[in-house]
Amino acid sequence: MNKLETPTPYWRLSGFYLSYFASLGALLPYWSVYLKSLSFSPREIGELMAILMATKIVSPNIWAWIADHTGKRMMIVQLGSLLSVLAFTGILLGSSYWWIALVMVTFSFFWNATLPQFEANTFTYLGEHSHRYSSIRLWGSIGFVVTAIALGSVLEQYGTGQLPIILVGLFASIWLMSLLVPERAAAHMSLEHEPLITVLKRPEVFSLIIVVFLMQASHGPYYTFYTIYMEDHHYERSLVGQLWALGVIAEVIVFLFMYKIVPRFGLRLMLISSLILAAVRWLLIGWFVDYIVVMIIAQLLHAATFGIYHAAAIQLFNKYFTGRHQGRGQALYSSMSFGLGGAVGALISGYTWETVGAGISFTIAAGLSVIAGFVAWRYIKN
Repeated sequence: MNKLETPTPYWRLSGFYLSYFASLGALLPYWSVYLKSLSFSPREIGELMAILMATKIVSPNIWAWIADHTGKRMMIVQLGSLLSVLAFTGILLGSSYWWIALVMVTFSFFWNATLPQFEANTFTYLGEHSHRYSSIRLWGSIGFVVTAIALGSVLEQYGTGQLPIILVGLFASIWLMSLLVPERAAAHMSLEHEPLITVLKRPEVFSLIIVVFLMQASHGPYYTFYTIYMEDHHYERSLVGQLWALGVIAEVIVFLFMYKIVPRFGLRLMLISSLILAAVRWLLIGWFVDYIVVMIIAQLLHAATFGIYHAAAIQLFNKYFTGRHQGRGQALYSSMSFGLGGAVGALISGYTWETVGAGISFTIAAGLSVIAGFVAWRYIKN
């Protein structure tokens, strides 16, 4: 990749992604299992998972406003990382529904401040070579894979009660890695930009926001109940961890070649394809769970439903939001997709899981992906 501004920027940036997504490799596959071990119902699990997502609606935008006005993105990342690990230690002090809800609100308010600003910082380093983003981001996927596989066996042997302590350590590693990235890397931002409201009124921008919201909402059943669902169908926890990891390995492979794929096919076609393949994936998981070969195929589709999708969406946001709006653009992507979309998806799946079952829950998810694909086809331009 291109030469960046510091002697070792690639590994500094990659190290942060490695730590950040290693924590997600523990949180996404196993947090709902931990909540189930505390005897929470599917509805309560859905609500608690929604809290984790919902703070992304507000938090990234507040911190983005501060970052864009001060130019101190890495200060925000470092402060948010430190406060998030301190807040999460509260999980060790109680296990009631309302206590966990309070801890998750506090923790995620700070934790969700970090990634959008770090993403903007990464694109500042890359400059005109934004298509090289995936070669840095792939280390996050590697972190997710290693953690998901390792924890599947660890928690199977020692129990899910160990998860909070493990997560505290992983969140602390995010803060430590954030200290290695110099503040000056994100200090310069162009002052030439159109008003933010003008950017938001553009049809392709508004449509992109709708698309990322629907796409992440479609992930609701998967991120909230996939591990529980697979275990209910007699898959061992270690195998489930390996299936989670398989999906992310497929994502890593896509990231390795993304710099070649983007110029050839364009961001629009990549985005639309990923949305349609997401619908296929949810239907496979929802209706063919007892067939391990089908489950493997479904996990391999993660290469499209996250790898291709995320690389296309984040580069479109970087293209539409320039200059001093860059940090807000990444915050908007986080808040409207992983925040609002993730929260709505978790809530819908929590309620439908009990009433109509897993198959219908995943079918609803597939429908959301199809709608997103139509919006992208109709309104988003390259």
